[in-house]
Amino acid sequence: MPKLPDMTKHRGFPSGLPGTGLQFTIRRANPKGVTPIVRRERRRDRSEIDTLADTAFLHALWHHFGSEPFERGNLDAGRLSWLFGREVVAAENPFDPASYEAMLVIDEKVARAAFPKAFDDVLEV
Repeated sequence: MPKLPDMTKHRGFPSGLPGTGLQFTIRRANPKGVTPIVRRERRRDRSEIDTLADTAFLHALWHHFGSEPFERGNLDAGRLSWLFGREVVAAENPFDPASYEAMLVIDEKVARAAFPKAFDDVLEV
């Protein structure tokens, strides 16, 4: 079995949205290669649960990292992709979207406008 790439595990970060199967973190590095982060377009007709997952994920990011840059590590690429390029942006140039060591940061102004509840002290889910 090939050696898996190193991947920071963000201890204490929630693994997903309870009761939904939607994940926020991955357990281990992908042996087939790092899944790249891409900007996914959010449509107005997204389900309520998807919007709640975005809010809860951003809430966890904010309360775990605040305004400081953070390493992608074991954060789920799919979930990051729903926020990438808007609420979560690259914190380095050049940026490698297919690296577990990629540095990201929350664009607080954009994030607060799009998901104000994510910045509450407690988020009811």
